Amino acid sequence: MKKFLAILVITLSGCATSVPIIPPFPDVPETLMKACPDLKLVKDGTTKLSEVLSTVTDNYHQYYDCKSQVDDWIEWYKTQKGIFNKIK
Repeated sequence: MKKFLAILVITLSGCATSVPIIPPFPDVPETLMKACPDLKLVKDGTTKLSEVLSTVTDNYHQYYDCKSQVDDWIEWYKTQKGIFNKIK
């Protein structure tokens, strides 16, 4: 009976210690993990201004899409980091 009580006391005292549980940082959504595509280049020997303007316009559009994606990534990260730090 004494051995049983000794084992019970040791077992229960082990449960009394608290082990900090740190949750993992959340995974990044796939939509925010896409890399920005390379900008288009004007073909060598192009003499038409319309082709140059078309390429420049496409690059501006592509840049602002990528900028929006990076801005979303920064906002997501700051929000998640704030939540994560509050949990600790």
